[in-house]
Parts: sequence; C-alpha cells; structure tokens
Amino acid sequence: MSKSRYEIIRKIGVGAMGEVWLAKDIKLQRKVALKFMTTSIEADKEYMRQMMERMHGEAQFGAILNHPNIVQIYDFNRWKYDQENPFSNRMYIAMEYVKGITLKSIISKSPRLNILRIINIGIKICEALTHAHDQGVFHRDIKPSNLKLTPSGLIKLVDFGLVKLLASEEMTITILQGRGTALYTPLEQYGGDTGHTDVRSDIYAFGATLYHLLTSTAPVEARQRFLRPESLVPPRQINPDISVRTERAILWALNLHPDERPQNIEEFRQSLVGRVNPVTQPRQPLPKPSLADLVGTPVDRILMALAILMVIVSFLVTALY
Repeated sequence: MSKSRYEIIRKIGVGAMGEVWLAKDIKLQRKVALKFMTTSIEADKEYMRQMMERMHGEAQFGAILNHPNIVQIYDFNRWKYDQENPFSNRMYIAMEYVKGITLKSIISKSPRLNILRIINIGIKICEALTHAHDQGVFHRDIKPSNLKLTPSGLIKLVDFGLVKLLASEEMTITILQGRGTALYTPLEQYGGDTGHTDVRSDIYAFGATLYHLLTSTAPVEARQRFLRPESLVPPRQINPDISVRTERAILWALNLHPDERPQNIEEFRQSLVGRVNPVTQPRQPLPKPSLADLVGTPVDRILMALAILMVIVSFLVTALY
C-alpha cells in the first residue's frame, strides 16, 4: 500500500464497471472513492477495450464539471505494480467521496415520498444537468440509483460512466446486459450506430426518474410503449397528490420522439415550476366537446337560449299569419 498515493480502507459498493472502495488520499489528507475497473480472465480484448474507453470517458468528461450537485472527479490513473497487491496494475478513477443514500434505496423503503421535496430535488438536478450540457457533457444513465442524497440534504448526480457513448454499440450492450437502465432509457438510445442521443435523451431519462420517484412505480419501458402507447399510466392516476402541472411536465419529457420533448433542460425545469406550459403532450384522442363547452359561460348560455326562443317565436308568428 505504501507505493500508492491512496490507502485503501474498505469496499463501499459495486459499480457498472467494477468495484468502488473508500480510500484515503495520503497526499491531500482526504477521503476519496476509488472506482476500479473489473478485470476478468473470461472477458475478451474488445470488451476490455470498451470498458477502458468508457472509464476514460467518465474521468475525462467528469473532470471538467464543477457543480455542487455533481460528484467531482479528481484523478484517473493505473495503480502501481505490486505483485502482492490485489489492485496492482488496475485502472482507477479517484472521485469525491459522498456519504449518503441513493434515491433508489429511499423509494424502496418509503411507499410515498414528499412531492414538494422531490420537485425541489428535481430542480437541483436540472441545474446540474444544465451545467453539464453547457460543457457538452451528457449523462445518458440518469436513474434513481445515480442520485445520492447526503445527510445534510444535498443531492448529488453520480456515475458519468456512459458519458462518451454517443451512439456506439456499447450503449446497446450495456442495456441488454441488464444493468437496470432500460426503464429510464429513451428509444433513440437503443439505436446502436444508427441512433442519435443528445440532451433530450437525458430529459427523457430524468422524466422517467421523476415518474418513479413521485409514484413509487417504475415507468413502462420505451420499447413496450412504442408497441402499446396506452401502457404508460399517467402519474396522477397512481398518486392523485401530484399536481396537474407536474404531471404535464413529466409526460412532456416522456414523449417517445425527441422532437416532442422539451428541447433543453432549462425548458423542462421551467415547466416543473410553472413558468412554461408544455407545448407537446403524448398523442391521445381528445374528448368530444359538449354543447355547454361550445357555448361557454352561463351568460353566453342565457343569451343563446333567448336567441333560440326568439327564432321559435318568429317562426310561429310567420306560420300563423
């Protein structure tokens, strides 16, 4: 251990690419989280190359982000060779160590979360994503397990592991391997080389995440919705305490076609707080208007009735004479 800058303390989790360990940065005297890429004898060279590229992308893009609601990346390196050390020669990312619990863990323990609290969390994540998108960085794996709440109440967006996968085959591979992202993944993210992802893909995933947090019910996968558009239950049917405004914002974000979603995260944020009305909703048949709907206010209805009465009287007078 003495040959490394970091002193390993204990394992704290398993990430999409490997293990995460709590460690002490001896040079700066602070705790950090070290994510080590898993090495496997069975894994082929191409798979390991993709994992290395993905890990490098997370470190490279994460390092340029500086926002209080995004976990900070400190270092990307290879552990020094030491024959007796289990971490010897393995690639790692050193990042900010965040105490707390993921929102996935919270919703698994609480059937209903405070709606106002979730909306406030959503606004903070919107601000974090605006910062990331302004730097040209897209997350592509937003979900409750990648949102961590600290004991002080600060929300942190973690794991930019898919950040560099603009439209590569690895994106499809990751989904098919069952890493738990399919519930929050838009259709275009399944496209392989023919797909195209951008900020609107993050908006879909974030909308699906808010749907899950507010209803305690996982959203229907985009592929299933493509085949059965009616399969997505509106949030207010599950949780009537959700406001109409919030439901409209979430359904706007969950449109299957990117052009029918908010075009940037700020537009989505403003729809959540009521400053922008969603301009596109999932296509659903509109109810036929009744006569009362057509004539409008009670005064309009009285005038309409008087006009009809006058026409009838005029017709009778004409008929008698």
